[in-house]
Amino acid sequence: MKVTLMPQKSPFRLALKGEGKSALNFKCRKEEKCSKFGGRKEMRRFVAGFVKKVLKDTPQVQEIEVATEEGEVAKAICYPDLTGSVREGDTVVLNVVAVELGLGTGGYHFVVANLTRPECEATQTGHIMKLRYTPLQLNVSVAEEEGSPLRNLIMQTSNLGKLPVILCPLHSFIAPASAGVKVVKPKAKVVYVMTDSAALPLAFSKLVPMLKSAELIDVTITCGQAFGGDIECVNAYTALLCAKAIEADAVIVASGPGHLGTASPLGFSGVEMGWLIDAVNDLGGRAIFAPRISFADPRMRHRGISHHTITVLTRLCHTKATVVFPFLSDEKCAMILSEQLKHSMIAEKHDVVWWDGRKAIELLRELGIPLESMGRKYEDDPALFLAPAAAAIWAMTH
Repeated sequence: MKVTLMPQKSPFRLALKGEGKSALNFKCRKEEKCSKFGGRKEMRRFVAGFVKKVLKDTPQVQEIEVATEEGEVAKAICYPDLTGSVREGDTVVLNVVAVELGLGTGGYHFVVANLTRPECEATQTGHIMKLRYTPLQLNVSVAEEEGSPLRNLIMQTSNLGKLPVILCPLHSFIAPASAGVKVVKPKAKVVYVMTDSAALPLAFSKLVPMLKSAELIDVTITCGQAFGGDIECVNAYTALLCAKAIEADAVIVASGPGHLGTASPLGFSGVEMGWLIDAVNDLGGRAIFAPRISFADPRMRHRGISHHTITVLTRLCHTKATVVFPFLSDEKCAMILSEQLKHSMIAEKHDVVWWDGRKAIELLRELGIPLESMGRKYEDDPALFLAPAAAAIWAMTH
């Protein structure tokens, strides 16, 4: 990366001082209408700030502490592949809108540009763009393109050959799912395919590095507009074939962090699970679905079997999956699940089995890997984590 010294009279310097035409680009003005559905509200989108401290520094992601021009001190994320890396004292442009809205990004701002060193060289030689037609689009080398060492392997792979594919509607499920595979077959090669329905940079996940370090996940593949995996693929179909080509013993498919829901029947990002079940079956794999179940979620639509799971399994997929429910020690909770199954039509459309997921949870505890989802830990909501654990254990024993 080239280091550029900023002239004192540059537009960037003037913007930081609130001077010049570019100053207005860094924040929404008070009179701007920030919501199409109601009223006018002061809402910032971009603000200027400077880096106070680099808290975490890897080639894929930097976690930093920033101070904005208004005096706010906050955490921020920088993706070096998109903007180049930052150093203490650098002046940056921050996207702050998610924090302004109180959304679940962990309280992070995101670095949009490094004004101290604005030039950022491409780190890959591939010809396929991700984040296409956005200001931060980046080129990657995908497995399918000409010149890729994996291209011929994928071209020769047309069928998954009954490869077990564990479909997880939440990112947090990948921990118990991967542990479930390894507790049955410790030497299994586990591939995590990350879709593009939630966070796009794999580097945003704090869970994936822990699972890779513990050797619960061996290879990551990012597909669609998601990026940052060990392997990049154009779509989920070729990602699955790529996993087979590199001799995976099991595949876990899930989005990145940041699942989206709107409290409406179809307005949630997990709808992708419907066509992903069909994709696995179309390619000759074994589709094993880990249902989203909870007895601690404050929202009634997610109590017991989540309405997301019911919708995916009864409305959106057109082929059959094996849906694995966990044995629960609480008899009342188990009865609730049984009653919901009777009324949901899931059992009429799919193969429903019950299995024990506790050994996977025990393995995660031995490895010191935390179990947490939407602010709830295993002790708060064991059923939520036992479901993907049971699905993976069943997949590797059948």
